Amino acid sequence: MPTTPHARTRALRPRARRTALSAVLIASAAALAGACAALDTPADQGAEAAATSGEATELRLGYFANITHAIPLIGVADGTYAEALGDTTLTTEIFNAGPAAVEALFADGLDATYIGPNPAINAFAKSDGEAVRIIAGATSGGAQLVVREGIDSVEDLRGATLATPQVGNTQDVALRAWLLENGLRTSVTGGENDVLIAPQENAQTLDLFKQGSLDGAWIPEPWASRLVVEGGAKVLLDEKELWPDGDFVTTHLIVRTEFLEQHPETVAKLLEAHVSTGEWIAEHDQEAAQAANTAIESLTSKKLGDDVLLRAWSNLRPTNDPVAGSLQTSADHAAEVGVSDKVDLKGIYVLGPLNAILAERGQEPVSAAGLGTE
Repeated sequence: MPTTPHARTRALRPRARRTALSAVLIASAAALAGACAALDTPADQGAEAAATSGEATELRLGYFANITHAIPLIGVADGTYAEALGDTTLTTEIFNAGPAAVEALFADGLDATYIGPNPAINAFAKSDGEAVRIIAGATSGGAQLVVREGIDSVEDLRGATLATPQVGNTQDVALRAWLLENGLRTSVTGGENDVLIAPQENAQTLDLFKQGSLDGAWIPEPWASRLVVEGGAKVLLDEKELWPDGDFVTTHLIVRTEFLEQHPETVAKLLEAHVSTGEWIAEHDQEAAQAANTAIESLTSKKLGDDVLLRAWSNLRPTNDPVAGSLQTSADHAAEVGVSDKVDLKGIYVLGPLNAILAERGQEPVSAAGLGTE
């Protein structure tokens, strides 16, 4: 019988599990209080409350039905998250792209969400650095520019129509920045374009590409692989080619700052589930791919074909590391292409709770690259 992270958690002796978790919660709460105290923001005022508040009655969590969200896909589906949260009710919502998830978070419809870097940057900037914090990485890699036959270079894209998941989302910014770097203009305000970008839902992108109405798309997995395998597209650029060592943040976990301050134990339990699921994925690579696919099917009523699944899975890396060094570059790109203003990201990361859990498990800490408290 396949082993799931949920089954593995249940196999632990209850007393040992409770003792270990209690130790982590205490360490995480202390780390959180220290993190808030270190930030010169209104979060200072919540530091004392963070150490004493009770657990939340409900955690509202967002994520996408994309393979780049493998950790929540698997961990929510098999019960790891619900079990880790204990008496806290887990409520989930599925989004197509990051800006919509941020809107829900700002409207107090979410407490935490898995999201790409640029929507998180925008949320941080629009709230003057107050509304959100990044608390963990989730995925590196897994985004490509795929195009129709006949397009063999960036210059061949002049006059083309390309899709992205949503204006201002991570892939949208990456595409606009890369085109600008190569001398091709795009506009988010109806100005002149050398390349027309048509943001839309990923499923619509696949249909329109098959119909010949799109020349290509810069999209995350599994959609890049679906366009290649099902639509006959080819890869013009794998985004990892643009980053040192091919490592860049595709998905990370953010939380409302207020929720983080008020319910540190709940956030620690969320991170426990996140880390446990990531460990299981690392130990069960191909089984994890199938588990993520099953979760996608349950959410969308459509299962990825084996060719699509294997191709997509090989292009990404689930990780606790938020690859913080790539975040400022993404922020700079967004400003360059007119999606957002220039932003100082200092304080966007609170990684103390995550690092407390990693230390408890004998793992190396992850870095905020100078943009938060380590």
